[in-house]
Amino acid sequence: MRVAIVHYWLVGMRGGEKVLEAICELYPSADIFTHVVVPESISPAIANHRIVTSFIAKLPRAKLWYKKYLPLMPLALEQIDLRGYDLIISSESGPAKGIIPPAHAVHVCYCHSPMRYIWNMYHDYRSASGLLTRAAMTLFSHYLRNWDQGSSARVDLFVANSHNVSSRIRKYFRRESDVVFPPVDVDAFEQVTASDVGDYYLMVGELVAYKRADLVVDAFNASGKRLIVIGGGEMLDTLKRHARPNVTIMGPQPFAVLRHHYARCLALIFPGEEDFGIVPVEAMASGRPVIAFGRGGATETVIDGVTGVLFSEQTTEALGKAITRAETISFSATDIVRHAAGFSKERFKRQMRRSVERALRENATVASGHQNQNPSGAGARVVHASRFWGG
Repeated sequence: MRVAIVHYWLVGMRGGEKVLEAICELYPSADIFTHVVVPESISPAIANHRIVTSFIAKLPRAKLWYKKYLPLMPLALEQIDLRGYDLIISSESGPAKGIIPPAHAVHVCYCHSPMRYIWNMYHDYRSASGLLTRAAMTLFSHYLRNWDQGSSARVDLFVANSHNVSSRIRKYFRRESDVVFPPVDVDAFEQVTASDVGDYYLMVGELVAYKRADLVVDAFNASGKRLIVIGGGEMLDTLKRHARPNVTIMGPQPFAVLRHHYARCLALIFPGEEDFGIVPVEAMASGRPVIAFGRGGATETVIDGVTGVLFSEQTTEALGKAITRAETISFSATDIVRHAAGFSKERFKRQMRRSVERALRENATVASGHQNQNPSGAGARVVHASRFWGG
């Protein structure tokens, strides 16, 4: 049985690529199809697979400008030849699910989110763009939405990375989905004793507008409490200029530094609305509570009053009150770590396998029904789940 994995682009190792790694472990012989790849920026677990790029990779400076070629990606996906593959798993956040699957194949889409820049965050991205980009978005987004919704019919089963994303799939594609939380390497983090915990709060993530690092810096500028910010992005220099002496903007850091600060912070601050949000789970795997905006994926990972505190408005006042409340709660590091363990890679692989097996069984049942109606069985091909797992 031949398996193809379609991923939007391979230019770094973020949450989507961690999901891809786990899927690669489930299907060690699978081929990977993507728009563009930067080989030195991906892990050996992914690089060991055969990787095929779309024509986007041949366009000028594609490794840097790949997002500028978004309007061409539907066409590029439809040129990918997947004849001969029996199972296709698309990893969707940028365009990936819009391939043309062979008639006999099963297509499972693991959806991190319907494309944010044309759906739920379209107006945010558009208002933050320059004049030319805004004009281009107005022109192309309508076409991309129609294509994106239409191509959802090419998927046999959607798997969402959270209930939050599942509701978006229902809203924009009118499809139901399984929910399988992304894998987190919960065993990679350390826990320290209470006496080793520092006197600072921590924010981790890409410093872009919707993640609301500006809100956190403003709140700590006002309170005078210590804050460390780890991450790079377009707002890095602006935040450094704006931060007062009690706020340290470290920029991007290696995992060892991140791991150290996770374990020793008073709490992680998570002010944005995310599809799922792996960072809070990493902090909880380190035994530390999370103070998070109470919308999106954080509501599915943070238990208010047990593993952290949720606040309801993205304002400095609401964040300040949440920090004050967190300081009155005696959190149990043991309970927090135990909760984080429920988001492990093994749990992801087990649940993802279950969803794929169901899609294969349903496809086999449909194919068998057609074959019974056509006793000659001409051209019939049934893919049985047991052949993927050695059953």
